[in-house]
Amino acid sequence: MRTASLLSLVIPMHNEAESLGQLFTRLATVLEPLKIPYEIVCVDDGSRDGTWDTLSLLRRTYPQLHLIRLSRNFGKEAALTAGLAHAEGDVVIPLDADLQDPPELIPELLQKWSEGADVVLAVRKSRPQDTWLKRHSAEAFYHLFNKLSPTKIHPNAGDFRAMDKAVVQTLSNLPETVRFMKGLYGWAGYPTAQVEYVRPERAAGTTKFNYWKLWNFALDGIFSFSTTPLRVWMYVGLTTAFLALAYGSWLLLRTLVWGIDLPGYASLMVSVLFMGGLQLFTLGLMAEYLGRIFQEVKRRPPYVIAQQQVAKTTPSHKISQKPQR
Repeated sequence: MRTASLLSLVIPMHNEAESLGQLFTRLATVLEPLKIPYEIVCVDDGSRDGTWDTLSLLRRTYPQLHLIRLSRNFGKEAALTAGLAHAEGDVVIPLDADLQDPPELIPELLQKWSEGADVVLAVRKSRPQDTWLKRHSAEAFYHLFNKLSPTKIHPNAGDFRAMDKAVVQTLSNLPETVRFMKGLYGWAGYPTAQVEYVRPERAAGTTKFNYWKLWNFALDGIFSFSTTPLRVWMYVGLTTAFLALAYGSWLLLRTLVWGIDLPGYASLMVSVLFMGGLQLFTLGLMAEYLGRIFQEVKRRPPYVIAQQQVAKTTPSHKISQKPQR
């Protein structure tokens, strides 16, 4: 059995002011009986609803809060990356601010970690709050991702998990600018255990992910972890070329041997349009990969910190911090 000298919670936030009071009340109720020193790393990802001001006020009551404010909205993956990079605990638990990741599950995650698992997944048994379309589109994405990519991800596990410090350091050392965290968790590996739970409704507010954002999130995941789409279309191109050659040979044979003329501007136009569409689709596929290469070679950081307030109850306050603007 191992014990933690410091527990870090990482909470990315975007316009979550309504749920913060309830969030920290429930966290304190869960964490205080554990008798483990802890910090709560809150990353404000460009909120416009007073989230930062609310956090600053709550810090007077909860000195364990380590507040990070990004210069703009960089997206959840970047905010989560920032939080993990600044977490100092022996075990780190990311969770959402909307309380769909129930804090009451934290002791069970810590228990599995103390028994030797470097990663403890919080696996959703059911998602009754999600629409039929969202549930089935998520299932389709995870199925497709696991088919296309050598890196496997659990279809019912999100960011809510306990991770050993070694795992967090591995993730923080990865140089990617475009970060699909679920894929990076799976790529890192490490001994893994699971804890099941039923995902509840949001405590307040509405989700910030619409279907367009989810679609782009899915594309980031697939194109960041698989080159299979490129290979598939190489085979499609070869197959199409072979069929075109076979069909052309058949037409030539009919004309030379049997003298059958085949005027067919309609079939010709269909073939040209089909091939043109196929080529445009393939170019778009290649452009997705080239666009990601373009983003990576610029080496821009995934986030920019505008302000930071370090927790008063952890060793962080003894470490020199970058000047705040």
